[in-house]
Amino acid sequence: MAADQGAGFEQYRRPTKRDVFLATMEQIVPWPELRAVIEPYYPKAGKGRPPVGLDRMLRMYFVQHWFNLADEACEEALLDSTALRRFVGIDLGRERVPDGTTLLKFRRLLEKNALGEQLFAKVGQVLQARGMKVGTGTIVDATIIGAPSSTKNADKARDPEMHQTRKGQQWYFGMKMHIAVDSRTGLAHSAVVTAANVHDKHPLPDLLHGNEQRVYGDSAYASQKALIESKAPRAKDFTNQRVRSGGEIDEVQRAKNRNKSKVRARVEHVFAVVKRLWGFTKVRYRGLAKNATRSFVALSLANIYLARKRLTA
Repeated sequence: MAADQGAGFEQYRRPTKRDVFLATMEQIVPWPELRAVIEPYYPKAGKGRPPVGLDRMLRMYFVQHWFNLADEACEEALLDSTALRRFVGIDLGRERVPDGTTLLKFRRLLEKNALGEQLFAKVGQVLQARGMKVGTGTIVDATIIGAPSSTKNADKARDPEMHQTRKGQQWYFGMKMHIAVDSRTGLAHSAVVTAANVHDKHPLPDLLHGNEQRVYGDSAYASQKALIESKAPRAKDFTNQRVRSGGEIDEVQRAKNRNKSKVRARVEHVFAVVKRLWGFTKVRYRGLAKNATRSFVALSLANIYLARKRLTA
């Protein structure tokens, strides 16, 4: 009887959306290339307690991003979920789940050595090698990531590196993620993180790769031809222009903006993955540097996710 029960263990279980997602990520994430970025900085086995394997920590770190988990919450999720443990490579019959403090130390290693930006660059290189090359059209945009505005904390103060800005009739406190997306592939190739009060136009030269022939953006980038030419001298300004002047609406310009926006909309796909799918709508850490690392890694994973059909073809 016991043998029959063992043979039928979980025979009626079907793959969940989480199982399918993790199986896809297992297949398409360029694990060897990403490990090679971190390997030179990762602790080596020697005296004392041996470090947790790099591959295991990288997988745990990505799980934290995909499911928007704090360090301790990520540990608990691994204890709770067989699918997550299988993905990370943990057998509770033989070993413990790395605790939240171990994940915290791994995060700080990436932050200290600016490895988030290096991981973002490496993913870009891998995708270009797979045929998703950066073209001559770039779409620029920025999004606000909120931060706690309350002073009810240990320091009795808000994060000094975050600032407030007004958008429409609403005030926001936090930071901005500025990105540049290739107009053909829809993948992010550059990013800059600033406080929320920095105008969208200021990081513009840092977002361009220099070989653009067209630059798309919303009306926040209107009349910035000189900034565009300072980095991409051959680029034509395809940013949306303001349509209202002296109380009158320029219908011709509005039609032109509408056509440009059909291309420009691709940048929203990246933000949708980072903010809606990965849950990065609010900062988790204090300071721009820590959140910049999270931003670059989130964008790396978003690029891989958006390219999943082409990577599995």
